[in-house]
Amino acid sequence: MSQYRFKQSFSDDPTLSDKLFDLMEVTFPGLSSLAECARKLGASWETASTPFIRFHDDIAITHVGVLEIPMQIMGQKLTVGGIHGVATRPEFRRRGYYREVMKEVLEYCHRLYETLVLTTPQPEFYLPFGFCVVEEHIFKVKCNSTGSTDSFRTLDFTDTKDYTLLHRLLETRAPVSNIVGVVKEKPVFCVNEGSRPLYYAEDLDLIACLEIEDTRLHLFDLVTTQICPLKNILAKIPQPIEEVVIYFSPELLDVKDVQSFPHVFDETVLMVRGKFAAEGEKFMLPRSARC
Repeated sequence: MSQYRFKQSFSDDPTLSDKLFDLMEVTFPGLSSLAECARKLGASWETASTPFIRFHDDIAITHVGVLEIPMQIMGQKLTVGGIHGVATRPEFRRRGYYREVMKEVLEYCHRLYETLVLTTPQPEFYLPFGFCVVEEHIFKVKCNSTGSTDSFRTLDFTDTKDYTLLHRLLETRAPVSNIVGVVKEKPVFCVNEGSRPLYYAEDLDLIACLEIEDTRLHLFDLVTTQICPLKNILAKIPQPIEEVVIYFSPELLDVKDVQSFPHVFDETVLMVRGKFAAEGEKFMLPRSARC
């Protein structure tokens, strides 16, 4: 078995990215295309992630990546460490390699971050390393919106203006919630949202991550310098909306009679290690920030 190697930067080894994504495709089919989409949006995995990799015969067999996520939690700005891309080739599992790499990751992160976060469908892999599951909630609001003009347009990133607009708003965005929100983050957003339609309302200077299902609006994230009332967003949608499902704490949306429900997003739970001031609050880490 070759010596374990920790690479601080993809730029140290031009072949490292290909070796890593060869492993990623085994564990997370389709992730390479999402990463390529983010790369085209000017937010590459390679510039954002610190890779911890174990090799065997120059093949990447185990990886744990660390990202920096600037957040606002209970009104306080801080940078948390995001653990992501955790993978081991099937034929090398149950040999202790993941444990070895994770130990290195935690030693590295201990010097840099008071808080680590990750989202996973398999929390049992992280409990032994001091991560705890934090309950999340979705929020539902009944409404009777008939909408007016169709004021949202789909961003087109082959257009330089839309590309520039996305970067401007990601760099200057207000947190979508003061309980748990994200600011000045690009790579995770672009991996999670870059392959989906993104909708822009010019007069609000707002990008919305949303989906409409019959008369139900699913609102996943808002990228704007100032969060506006929900009614302003509904007024841009030219069809009846009877219920809004919000996937973040909606205290800045100026809505009443909100119902909250414990929710597991897309079969993944949020796990936290270290200080986390929002524990016990009702919130959700937005889809765009889940890693």
